[in-house]
Amino acid sequence: MTGMDAVTFGEAMAMFVAQESGPLHRAATFVQATAGAETNVATGLARLGHRSGWVGRLGDDPLGRFIEEELGRCGIDLSRVEIDREAPTGFQLKSRADGGDPEVVYFRRGSAGSRLVWSEQMRTYVSTARHLHLTGIPLAISATARDFAFQAIAAARAGGASVSFDPNLRPSLWASEEEMVSVVNEVAMLADWVLPGVEEGRVLTGQSDPEGIAEHYLASGVTRVVVKNGCAGAVGFGPEGTVRQGAFRVEAVDTVGAGDGFAAGLISAHLDGLGIRPALERAAAVGALATTSAGDKDGLPDREGLERFLATTSTLTLQ
Repeated sequence: MTGMDAVTFGEAMAMFVAQESGPLHRAATFVQATAGAETNVATGLARLGHRSGWVGRLGDDPLGRFIEEELGRCGIDLSRVEIDREAPTGFQLKSRADGGDPEVVYFRRGSAGSRLVWSEQMRTYVSTARHLHLTGIPLAISATARDFAFQAIAAARAGGASVSFDPNLRPSLWASEEEMVSVVNEVAMLADWVLPGVEEGRVLTGQSDPEGIAEHYLASGVTRVVVKNGCAGAVGFGPEGTVRQGAFRVEAVDTVGAGDGFAAGLISAHLDGLGIRPALERAAAVGALATTSAGDKDGLPDREGLERFLATTSTLTLQ
């Protein structure tokens, strides 16, 4: 199946979420779910009615089959997912967040997901999509996954697709901060949009404010930069000038996945042909809704839910 509205790729993992509060080593009961920044974005787009596809490798094991079934139920195209019979599906343990940031422990070394390899079949799939979204995570998990990222960007460019990049920094996956900054920025400069959090931007650019972070990338040819800053909202920079968007008022349960929801909302608005102001509003709304459930993707809305939320929920006052 070709001609996706949006395609993304990376490592999907099984996730076991603790049902009791407290440190992970004392949890006795866990619920199985899926995890992965890129699959969260693909899920968000599918729920909003877009044709989204995810590319990755899963182990030939119960965890891999669980992930494949779950993502399929979300409406994501999985026609380019490969089953690896030599490496296992990675997984993670996640504490009960109770409104804050959870503790997460990963078991992913040597996983099937890290063995993602580029092929000509992938080139056709990516080059016929309208949009490509990627994160900094595949850049860190293996040399072949990093090569996949560069090849995917080239294919998207050749096919006329727009490209968004969320740095999604994972310092523990890199040999050094210097390598992380160098490689992530190299990829960022190839994207149309760069979507860093303000703290990520400080690490990557050395700038301490959204304006400085944005200028670092805009000066290198990036079309649009959106700097996310949690409860302080987000600021978009690009051809339309500077646009500020407040965060929506919600009762947060778990903050993991907020950035992925934000990206899904932004890409959805782009696919719908909306301007930057309504695009940032949709991005902020989807990102806020992502925090209202314990699962990374459970709070992502469909169209009806999004419209209802926008009609009934206010934003925090911008500083």
